[in-house]
Amino acid sequence: MSTNLDNRVDAATLEQLLADESADVRILDVRTPAEFESAHIPGAYNVPLDTLGEHAAELERHVSQPVMLVCRSGARASQACDKLAATGMANLHILDGGMQSWDDGSRPVRRGRQRWDLERQVRLVAGSLVLAGIVGSLFVPELKYLSGFVGAGLTFAALTNTCAMGMALSKLPYNRSAGCDVDRVVRDLTAASR
Repeated sequence: MSTNLDNRVDAATLEQLLADESADVRILDVRTPAEFESAHIPGAYNVPLDTLGEHAAELERHVSQPVMLVCRSGARASQACDKLAATGMANLHILDGGMQSWDDGSRPVRRGRQRWDLERQVRLVAGSLVLAGIVGSLFVPELKYLSGFVGAGLTFAALTNTCAMGMALSKLPYNRSAGCDVDRVVRDLTAASR
């Protein structure tokens, strides 16, 4: 089955795969536990991107089925794909457009307590820092450099498709969930693959 899948798979194709009982695909959601709790594809496993590296080799050893990587829009799933591919893991696919494309009202989604997604949090923090730097520079001129620093960070994030602010925010308690035990998820994922 995996030889017929492209690296990027659209939501309609994933929906068909999940409806096909003979298809054996694992869905790995790499968003924060809070984002996962808010909404996820039923049957998905949550291994946040910031913890994926420490579990990548174990997943490579035990999971031979095709793995569909999911995040909000596809950017973090691409980073996860690179991390897992570096271990030699094959059969990796990315849900093109992420949960934004999946959650169109016609596909099943398991919903929990609603929280802001990580990208929205980054926009709030970055915007607040820029505004604070501009307003604060009226009183302390050196604060204008805060706005420049944030702008440089956002430019770097866009050019490298990484986000240091997002990675830092993902570690905050707000983005963690008491129910997310990554070691258990990895054990469940590898056990389901046997």
